[in-house]
Amino acid sequence: MLDDVHKELQSAIAKAHDVLKRDLAKLRAGRANANLLDGIRVDYYGTMTPLAQMANIAVPEPRLITVKPWDKSVIKQVEKALRENDMGLNPMTDGDLIRLPMPPLTEERRKEFQKIARKYGEECKVTIRKARHEALDMFKEIDDGGDASTDDVDRAKRKAEEIVAEGGKTVDGIIAQKEKDIMEV
Repeated sequence: MLDDVHKELQSAIAKAHDVLKRDLAKLRAGRANANLLDGIRVDYYGTMTPLAQMANIAVPEPRLITVKPWDKSVIKQVEKALRENDMGLNPMTDGDLIRLPMPPLTEERRKEFQKIARKYGEECKVTIRKARHEALDMFKEIDDGGDASTDDVDRAKRKAEEIVAEGGKTVDGIIAQKEKDIMEV
């Protein structure tokens, strides 16, 4: 029973890490990456549709992303959604292809992205702490219910704290790597 709580805690931490990595993939780090456009939604016949579900997104060069909508009638809506995005991209339409040149990041913009990356890391740590709190509550219930000895519950709590500490170190490593990528010119 105590092992089940540990497995649940590890699963929650792994999910938090996955969400962090997905959020960080959307942050621009100087070179083009198709994941940058993951959060963009386009008004497609009255429905807000993710760009990846209605267009082919490619990275032919390190500083260029191309978007080719499958339905040529929505090029204007796709261009509008890309322009209104807060990434500072300036889409250029060339027939049925939209080109997104990636301008080099300024030092100020890089520092801004670093702050955003740290914010994502802190949100991930908060999620991990919530999972720890839930695990400790379950241990308390097990202890109060008499399903395990107090010593076993105490050992399980210490193991849970070690799991959480390791999860926090992993978050710090992920954030440090992303900050390094952002600051790389």
